[in-house]
Amino acid sequence: MPQQQPCPTTLARHALERGATPAQAYALLARRTGQPLPSARAVCLALGIPHAEATHRLDDCHDALLTDPQPGSRPNSEADTGELLEALGVFDIPQPLDPTGQAVVDLFLVAIDAMGGIRPGHRHGLTRWFTTGNLTAAYLSLAAARPLPRTGDPARYWTALTTAGELLTTTPTPDTRIKLALTHCHTQATKATRP
Repeated sequence: MPQQQPCPTTLARHALERGATPAQAYALLARRTGQPLPSARAVCLALGIPHAEATHRLDDCHDALLTDPQPGSRPNSEADTGELLEALGVFDIPQPLDPTGQAVVDLFLVAIDAMGGIRPGHRHGLTRWFTTGNLTAAYLSLAAARPLPRTGDPARYWTALTTAGELLTTTPTPDTRIKLALTHCHTQATKATRP
């Protein structure tokens, strides 16, 4: 009687438990099975990403990355695809936000709107930080940016970031960089609201 193979999610979980990155776990599964999409889904599920969210993320990149490749068409392409999936945030583990964190993200969205335009790469990075709960990185990134001169609303932008920074400093151990960025945002908000 042939031995039954473990399910892909179990294999992915074992690879992750042994220290593999999500990209490495994907490459291992994709090479073993020759099925890119189920391999990516298995890694997402092993990371605890809900099935519906995993499906949504994979639908966004399926045609470009996960269509069935020709066997042997590109050696080690599974590793490249795994790294790209990781860079795109497909394997990002969502972190629930408390009410303060959600209020901070809402203020970030106000600031992004007040920028008057944002580069796609910057937006992608911010979205990943929102998903993973890395609000410090998002705040520092927005504080280092500025609204566009013609289409942005500097007063709204800097005021939203000042309020967000004030909320972030109420956490038990705020990053010292937040306090410095908050001072910068407050100064910019004062300048922007002067007649």
